Amino acid sequence: EDVDIPSRRVLITGATGLLGRAVFKEFNGNNWNAVGCGYRRAQPRFEQINLLDFTAVHDIINDFQPHVIVHCAAERRPDVVESQLDAASQLNVAASGNLAKEAAGIGAFLIYISTDYVFDGTSPPYKETDAPNPLNLYGKTKLEGEKAVLENNQDAVVLRIPILYGEVERLEESAVTVMFDKVQFSNKSANMDHWQQRYPTNVKDVAAVCRQLAEKRMLDPSVKGTFHWSGNEQMTKYEMACAIADAFNLPSSHLRPITDCPVVGALRPRNAQLDCSKLEMLGIGQRTPFRAGIKESLWPFLIDKRWRQTVFH
Repeated sequence: EDVDIPSRRVLITGATGLLGRAVFKEFNGNNWNAVGCGYRRAQPRFEQINLLDFTAVHDIINDFQPHVIVHCAAERRPDVVESQLDAASQLNVAASGNLAKEAAGIGAFLIYISTDYVFDGTSPPYKETDAPNPLNLYGKTKLEGEKAVLENNQDAVVLRIPILYGEVERLEESAVTVMFDKVQFSNKSANMDHWQQRYPTNVKDVAAVCRQLAEKRMLDPSVKGTFHWSGNEQMTKYEMACAIADAFNLPSSHLRPITDCPVVGALRPRNAQLDCSKLEMLGIGQRTPFRAGIKESLWPFLIDKRWRQTVFH
């Protein structure tokens, strides 16, 4: 028989990435007709679009006519932005401004994903109205992207979020999950940052917030401007690593907390905690406890000694 195609359409950029996959899954599983775009990893599941090809972007938006566009695609690695500023600015700023213009052209609601790194981390928690002061070029390009989006589309939403984790395809996909190898190889001591205060946030929760924002906006055109969403458990990377060890009953005595300010790589804000009360007052939000979320994300990467013994010995 005919399967009803949902009438609400959403286009997701960066749908091959950690956040984009979760956003696609969330809309797709909640009666939206979702189309995802990617670039290097697009085929066969998603549309392959270079967001710097403005003609291709115009064409897919005008062919699909989405009601909502969630713009997840970005260069998110601070050290890569520092070394490849031109390319990062093209994606984080120019492509974002263009998407905002195209969205406005068809009356689509755009959600631009931004970051807690627009703040310097000296006076948390940060409200949406607090003055940004990015310490590194990643934060600067994302802030410029915010401005480009809102200049080209007054009805868009900027959604700032912090460090993300979730069901990764490779451990390197998230700055949280990448620590798992150091946790598991307990025969080798590992230095872990214990200076920067972070709020690890599950991509499933951010995806739910994006869908809730989109659905509220369909009923209420006043939903626009800047919003913050974040997990509410404050942890350094050292504390995250210990929590990961604990979740899998692994030792953590080999992990060494480093309390000094890091000297290598891009500058990082000490504590850029986001105040999320604006979204909470709208009745929007979802928070997965860190231990539950990280266990679900990392168990496929567990090198289980007991299991290996039964299989190989």
